[in-house]
Amino acid sequence: MTAPKRLPPWHERFRLPSGRELLIRPIRPEDAGPIQGAFSLLEPEEIRQRFLYALTELTPEMAHRLSHPDPQTEFALVAAEPLPPGEALVGAVARASVTSRSRDAEFAILVSHFIAGQGLGRHLMRRLVKWAKSKKLEHLYGDVLDSNQPMLQLAESLGFHRVREHDTPGLVRVVLNLGDD
Repeated sequence: MTAPKRLPPWHERFRLPSGRELLIRPIRPEDAGPIQGAFSLLEPEEIRQRFLYALTELTPEMAHRLSHPDPQTEFALVAAEPLPPGEALVGAVARASVTSRSRDAEFAILVSHFIAGQGLGRHLMRRLVKWAKSKKLEHLYGDVLDSNQPMLQLAESLGFHRVREHDTPGLVRVVLNLGDD
């Protein structure tokens, strides 16, 4: 009997409670098309909670930018069907980006309503925290609409704390101190 094939770094299989298997892996340029195509499957509230404003389409330029992170300062994962990149439907994207001239990174996570509520967002956030710690960053933060209670509850359950830094009503910054273990 042969051992199962070892996955490359940052790749892992993730089984949802529903039984559906996803492959979590770093985003690739080939994902731009599927991500752009899947955008139309998102509900307007999902888009508003992720982008903090209404957005009717993900332009080819935006999809290209998302699928070409700078490996020195950005990290992006997708949760997709276990098919080749470019063919796999992408159900979630998690991203962290180092803030210029700082030891902090901003995160963003979008999990499609088709697979939300099954622990995938929590798992992706833990991956972002692991990446940020590997970069020896001090803080991981995100701006969240105060109406996005699932995201706020998830962040707080993982040790993030709320900071009111914005003059923007309805927006809350959640911050994780990465030195705390």
